Amino acid sequence: MVSSRKERARVEEVESLTMPEAAYRKVRDNILENRWPPGFQATEQEVASQLEMSRTPVREALLRLQQEGLVEVVPRHGVRVLPVSPADMKEIYEVLTSLESTAAELAAARRLSSEELRPLEEASDAMDSALKRDDLDAWAQADEAFHAQLLSLSGNRMLKQMVLNTWDRAHRARMVTLRLRAKPVHSTREHRDLLKAIRKGDPEAAREVQRAHRERAGKELLDLLQKLGLQHL
Repeated sequence: MVSSRKERARVEEVESLTMPEAAYRKVRDNILENRWPPGFQATEQEVASQLEMSRTPVREALLRLQQEGLVEVVPRHGVRVLPVSPADMKEIYEVLTSLESTAAELAAARRLSSEELRPLEEASDAMDSALKRDDLDAWAQADEAFHAQLLSLSGNRMLKQMVLNTWDRAHRARMVTLRLRAKPVHSTREHRDLLKAIRKGDPEAAREVQRAHRERAGKELLDLLQKLGLQHL
């Protein structure tokens, strides 16, 4: 029932968007959830037919996604979903580590109230609950909710947008490897350590906790890709 309500809300949200924005979100979702895996190719008309849209908004969406590094638009040949290599992931995690550490520092410096920090607490609780149920999909959603809320609490909209643009490219790799990694018990503990530093208003501690968290997660992912011999995702 809850799932159905969420799906209806999602459909209603998409229906309220402009056509180019709706096309962008649908295509992006197909890519990030690996329904369109790396190397997937389709003509502009095939994409438009699948989305039940005209080619004009689809073209706008594909050009936008090309700017974000998710696809390559080839004139007269359509679109190809770009792979993400281990080298790409290394660079992506370096960017995430730097920018999210700054976000944590900025959030701590703002001396946020308990009410403002409640979403971080709730996301951490949701991660714990999901792990107890061995529901890795729910855990991943709660984890991303925590990071998204951290970006919002930084108070820096430009920083948030830069991270989200980079984050999309890391999402596919995280979801592909989610069930190949050890149970992610470290992340929740590290999130709670970060929340503690932000609540205390300690920017330096918050920055270092978040830096260590992203460095560990990045190394874990890259080590797994190397172990599995995956050249791209």
